[in-house]
Amino acid sequence: MTPKRWLLTILSFAAALGASAWVVWSSWPAGHGRLTLPLIAHLVALSGAIGEVVLRAFKLTWSAKALDIPLTLGTAFRVCLGGDFGASVTPSRSGAEPARFLIMAEARTPLGGIVMVLWAEIVLEVLSLATVALLIALFFPGNDRAVTIVLGVIASYAMTVLAVSLVGLALSRRNANGPPPTWAARVGLNAGRWRTIQKALRQLRTSVAALRHAKLVPLFGSFLASALHVISRLCILPGLVLFVAPNTPVAPLVAWPLAMQYGAAVVPAPGGGGAVELVFKQTLGNVIPAEIFGASLVWWRFYTIYLYIIVGALVAGGTVMRALRPKDTKAADVPDDDDAPSPPPFSITD
Repeated sequence: MTPKRWLLTILSFAAALGASAWVVWSSWPAGHGRLTLPLIAHLVALSGAIGEVVLRAFKLTWSAKALDIPLTLGTAFRVCLGGDFGASVTPSRSGAEPARFLIMAEARTPLGGIVMVLWAEIVLEVLSLATVALLIALFFPGNDRAVTIVLGVIASYAMTVLAVSLVGLALSRRNANGPPPTWAARVGLNAGRWRTIQKALRQLRTSVAALRHAKLVPLFGSFLASALHVISRLCILPGLVLFVAPNTPVAPLVAWPLAMQYGAAVVPAPGGGGAVELVFKQTLGNVIPAEIFGASLVWWRFYTIYLYIIVGALVAGGTVMRALRPKDTKAADVPDDDDAPSPPPFSITD
């Protein structure tokens, strides 16, 4: 992280806090509002956050087991929390995969295995998101706008990842070695950049081959944990709202957070820069009662991002910051190895 990026991160979170304050102030009811919620609501939300991290850790360990790669549950916890911290303080969550990669590397996980585990996580995350979106449509039938938009967001993301993966596989079969093709030079890819792309293509080919021979039982367990961790996080907002206002419609409380959490990855500002708060007001302002709307936003954001930042910084902050240092700073500490794997080309919002 350079000073400019730290400044961007600070300004982005300042904007997010400012947006939260504005939403709370503008939605405060004429009678009386509240920023506190019952203890049972906090316990449900905290359980959802803890359960989400636990399930993600099991997902990683079971993915590793399916691929015969050693990975302890303790390391998996650190990988999840460190990735959350790295994602939160970088634009478009770009620091998630480098942070996870470095934590696994420092835990002496085989370098080739790290790429396979992270790639398997991406594939399973896309499949589980599609599954959860279909479950939302099944349990909340009708033409609810939130459900429709969620299905569109998830379908678009899955199709994008699938399309890029297919293009990568096609390139890996013909262009993983040798000099840059003619078309690469035309689009500005010099020999050095093409060499980096070739390394990623070779890793992609190896990862796909490993997935074909993965053990099915732990792989299914990893997929199940992936779907459950998404569901666990989606229980946070209903848990905060329904204990105070039990007649609130459930579908928007489940569908809109899914769209906001996984759609926030396209926002370049770390932490969303206030975009999530504004979308929250726009989509749920007429759903959640005004008395607890401000409290719902504040505590939902706490249990879905700020808690992860705090715990991630405490558990793996030092490791993550080493992963996010500029390359010229790392060069003095880490020897350059052209064959060393690099993180997968995609990043998903956990």
